[in-house]
Amino acid sequence: MTASTPSPAPRRSALKTLAAFGLASTAGGLALALGGCSREDKAASATSAAGGPSVVRNAGDKVAFKYPDNPSFDLIYLADELGYFDGTNTRPQYVGKIAAPQIIPLVGTGEIDFGSRMVPLVISAIASGADLKVVAAGGKTLQEAPHMKYFVRKDSGIRAPKDLEGKTIGFNSFGACAEFVTKKFLREKGVDVTKINFLVVPDEQAEQTLVTGNTDLAIIHAPFSGRADNAQQLVRLWSDYDLDGGLGGMAPYSAHGRFVREQPEGTRDVVTALAKAANWVNAHPEDARRIVSKRINMALENVDRFAYIDDLVVTEPPIQYYIDILQSEGKLAAGKVEVKQVYTNEFNPFAQTSRPKA
Repeated sequence: MTASTPSPAPRRSALKTLAAFGLASTAGGLALALGGCSREDKAASATSAAGGPSVVRNAGDKVAFKYPDNPSFDLIYLADELGYFDGTNTRPQYVGKIAAPQIIPLVGTGEIDFGSRMVPLVISAIASGADLKVVAAGGKTLQEAPHMKYFVRKDSGIRAPKDLEGKTIGFNSFGACAEFVTKKFLREKGVDVTKINFLVVPDEQAEQTLVTGNTDLAIIHAPFSGRADNAQQLVRLWSDYDLDGGLGGMAPYSAHGRFVREQPEGTRDVVTALAKAANWVNAHPEDARRIVSKRINMALENVDRFAYIDDLVVTEPPIQYYIDILQSEGKLAAGKVEVKQVYTNEFNPFAQTSRPKA
């Protein structure tokens, strides 16, 4: 699914005004560099992420960074819509839809420059020698805004963890939050996870796959989890907030090392735009839902909301959480990757003034 056509100028102007008010109310916020700036044309979309140098220049000597164009709730798209790249020399170059399991591998090789996926995927990529690093935090799991939700059919008879033995769980990829948070929880509840079949199903297809009986439980991320909440045939059992208090819910933004080294100002532009957009979403969750509803062409009542870590300043507990899980799962040797190898706040202008909440 492709992005919606950019909004007309009056609507964009209104959004920027809303954004400015939202940012001004955030402690430690930077002043918006919107006054007197005209929006430059976006980089032309590419049909493939492969090929070519990581860092390119387009008209007006702007730095273009390659980024997926996926149907999702994503801060890059919101920052672009809200004009947070205006007044900078950096612009997103959308390279078409990329399947979720491929995002971090492509960031690791530099075929795309930035990507947002869960911490364990980044840790595993670094352990295998990939050149990438987390440069901005991501989602914040709240009880009212979880990162992912767990659904079954009402007539399935599944109500407790033990009921899942012999069943099929649909989730969006191996090696990420849905696998590791779930397995950790189930083991703690005495479930033999070797008796469960795990099947990869994209989030946007997970609800229908569950309704038709091809899976017995679906783990669905926002924004698509809202549609499952409203499905008459389904019932929600848990959210990740119920499983681990949200510690595993940070989906950070990672960058390829070559882009970071060659374009430090471009990296700072991207991280700053992301942080501004995150703070705007936290201040205006309903406006953000409306933008995403149009982008992914889904009814507004079905679009689940997001919450983000203040200023997107990275903290260490969510990273250590997954290092420990990967080691306990036998996926990572002890001492192979240390927390400080995984992230940097160097490019986040809010990091020096914020006191991030874990």
